[in-house]
Amino acid sequence: MPTPDVSVVIPVYNTLPYLRTCLDSLLRQTIGHDRMEIVAVDDGSTDGSGRLLDRFAARHPGTVTVLHQANSGGPAAPCNRGLEVATGRYVFFLGSDDHLGPEALERLVAAADRYGSDVVLGKVVGVNGRHVFSDVFAAGNAVDVSLFDSALPWSLANTKLFRRDLVDRLGLRFPEYMPVLSDQPFTLAACYHARRISVLADYDYYHAVRRLDARNITYHSRVDQRLVSVERLFAFVAGLIPAGPRRDAVLRRHVGLELANLVGDDFRRLDRPAQERVHAAVRRLVERYVTDGLRDRLDIEARLRLGAVTAGGVDDLLAVIDQDAERGVPATVVAHGRWHAGYPGAPAAWTDVTEVRADWLARLDTVTVSWADAHTLAVTTRSPYPRFAAEAGPVRLVAGPLAGTTLLDATDPTGRTVRTDFPVDRLLAGSAASGQRHPVRAELDGGHGQGSAPVRAPRLAAGRPRLVRQGARLYGVAATVDPRNGQLVLSVVPVTVGQLVSRLRRRWRGGAASERSGVGLVEGHGNLEEGGAAQVEPGAVGGADQAHHHTGAGRAAPDQAGGVRVDVQPGHRAGGAAVVAAAHGGTQVDREELAHRPVEHVAVQVGHVGHALSSGGQPVGPNRSVRTRRVGWPSPTSRSATVSTKPVGPQT
Repeated sequence: MPTPDVSVVIPVYNTLPYLRTCLDSLLRQTIGHDRMEIVAVDDGSTDGSGRLLDRFAARHPGTVTVLHQANSGGPAAPCNRGLEVATGRYVFFLGSDDHLGPEALERLVAAADRYGSDVVLGKVVGVNGRHVFSDVFAAGNAVDVSLFDSALPWSLANTKLFRRDLVDRLGLRFPEYMPVLSDQPFTLAACYHARRISVLADYDYYHAVRRLDARNITYHSRVDQRLVSVERLFAFVAGLIPAGPRRDAVLRRHVGLELANLVGDDFRRLDRPAQERVHAAVRRLVERYVTDGLRDRLDIEARLRLGAVTAGGVDDLLAVIDQDAERGVPATVVAHGRWHAGYPGAPAAWTDVTEVRADWLARLDTVTVSWADAHTLAVTTRSPYPRFAAEAGPVRLVAGPLAGTTLLDATDPTGRTVRTDFPVDRLLAGSAASGQRHPVRAELDGGHGQGSAPVRAPRLAAGRPRLVRQGARLYGVAATVDPRNGQLVLSVVPVTVGQLVSRLRRRWRGGAASERSGVGLVEGHGNLEEGGAAQVEPGAVGGADQAHHHTGAGRAAPDQAGGVRVDVQPGHRAGGAAVVAAAHGGTQVDREELAHRPVEHVAVQVGHVGHALSSGGQPVGPNRSVRTRRVGWPSPTSRSATVSTKPVGPQT
């Protein structure tokens, strides 16, 4: 059998809702089955992922190889085992909840062969609003990219094409002693020793999916694992790259991201012993690895947090975090011609912002977020600096790549308040069909030069997204707060069938309250953001956009709990998949990926009454029809439900 051009290694653990899409994307690759092999390693899954892998292997012998092992606690061990059996000239690592564009492997292999590249990175796009670092793709295709003078250190996931000769020559393997971040040493070593690294930005190669069903492991529960892994990562970098500007160029990412995140806003939620452990570990790493030159290249917030760590104890660090998270941007202290950020507890060397005054002036606090009208989201921000209007110059707020329309707020005579309008249609147009998060930044260009900074949103309450339609699909648009750093984010997230059913199930558990209120099926759908992310209450965003849902709830019989059955039939074909939600139970999904599909042409039945999900009186989408039927239970107190899966009833 000829050697395949590329082996795709997939570590799999409990990703059943996404795994079929992942595997289908590989089997549809234009490179062809004869030039690729798929090596999937089931790391002790308990949700049926292993059985699905076996079915694919049986249908595609010679292309799909499946290995099963006991759970190892992380992706390193299954990646290593996959490497042991992979035979391709190149190896590519794919997350089992992610997927590839159809031409991805063919394009990647062709580029590696054409340019003689040892590592090729294809453009990564986020799905369901997942954040990805995209700066490395901003300049377009690049045949030869340096690890030390590019944005590559911010894109060190192992989701790249690696030449197998390089992997074998260096003996590269994933460190199984690192519970998290284990892909970083592998990728760093490969990029450091590579003859050539190429970046392809001309196609959506890798689709990184934010798992809508994930029960995210919190910062609190994994903080000790992260501490161990971060310390080992820094030691690895120090052993790989000699001290000097090149090491600093790589460590800038690890200090500004992994290390700074350890003392992010979530630090306040740890118990005191955990706070002491984190503080001690971060202080050791800063004192050992952060040079003056590296310190001066850090973002202001990371510099101030880490400065507080080196200057004092836990309480000093908490004072700095509380200032950002609760009170907002502090005053500017000007003395002897130098500017300092007025944080308590941080040393002068770390608070001196004289050389980055423009960036400091760009630090604004969110005052309000509101719907200016049905189609415009307005963000009002304010600077604490008294001479902001005179020294900042032109100011604008951008949400991801989208620049809003920014004007001075006429109600503030000091000129320190600005309002920025973001048209919703432009937010939707600037988002992938699978959703997108748009972090909000302030940019200015005045007497102190050009500056930019994330816009924080302290003290803003949680709210719910507004549902809007883009073409045939429904999306939730909301202003949210990133729990890691407090940054304001405008999110566009597709509404899926699973979310709709989940919302209905929660509503029925509350009894007849929804019937009395007359609230529609889609109104109040608030479970669209990443786990743990607070949602800003932006005025009218807290309520539903009445033009985009059908109001009117059915009345269930006194002796029955309401229920729903949704039969989705792609292309009006018979025998589609089904989602069943019960008032006293969970959600049954006949075909695992259905619950994560976007809501398009949907009709559901609550109790005895059917409801068509519509927008402006028109069907939400023509691509799928849904058959609905009432599902009843023997009694409201019963904990079980008997549901027939035989399709019956009229098509709507």
